[in-house]
Amino acid sequence: MILYEYPFNEHLRTYLRLEQLLRRLGELVPRNHSLDHHYALLTLFEVMDVAARADLKSDLLRDLEKQKSLFDGYRGNPSISEAALNAVLGQLEHCFSSLNAQSGKAGQALTENDWLMSVRSRAGIPGGTCSFDLPAYHAWQHHPADRRRHDLQAWAGTLAPLAESLYLLLHLLRDSGSTQMVAAERGQYQQGLPPGRSFQLLRLRIDPALELIPEISANRLIVSVRLLQHDGGRLVASQRDASFELAFCA
Repeated sequence: MILYEYPFNEHLRTYLRLEQLLRRLGELVPRNHSLDHHYALLTLFEVMDVAARADLKSDLLRDLEKQKSLFDGYRGNPSISEAALNAVLGQLEHCFSSLNAQSGKAGQALTENDWLMSVRSRAGIPGGTCSFDLPAYHAWQHHPADRRRHDLQAWAGTLAPLAESLYLLLHLLRDSGSTQMVAAERGQYQQGLPPGRSFQLLRLRIDPALELIPEISANRLIVSVRLLQHDGGRLVASQRDASFELAFCA
């Protein structure tokens, strides 16, 4: 099944973009080729750009505090394992303390590295990291893989409190949704949302064998899904009936 996710608010859009970048960074850093490490560094710069949003850290801290209050409310519930509850609360407290202890914005420590910032200033220019533009970067790319990896891990490590907090919050959010199978008639599906209930994330899974692409739009009242298919070099609305899974996460 192919998973599509649709955020209902802007700060969750930022969380999902950051998660994608951080996971890509995690995939690229352990590799050995200098080209992989080049793209790891470009991804690191992308993370810094997204993380530079002024209210990102406060959003994460607020959401961690909100989750702590929510899970604290489960204490004494006989259907909830105290050990599991304490483990989640411990994770939330650890993430909150680590992120709160970090001064300034996430990635701010990296901006004090003049060499990194010289590479970053050229990385946005097509072909801007050629050897004649950045000889020091060209030399770094010829370092042994272990040495490059050590540097990348040290730089990425400054983002660890951000990454841990983000992963935990998104994990808890996704776990809050329950999945339902729905049917789209002639490629169209709509569902009203219950009044007074605020959702943050829609998750849609569809069988890749159908070769259909969901176009999702939503607000606090209604969700609409239009199924598209390839027709030569363009996407057109599908007229087929099809089923897929939906989950709403609050």
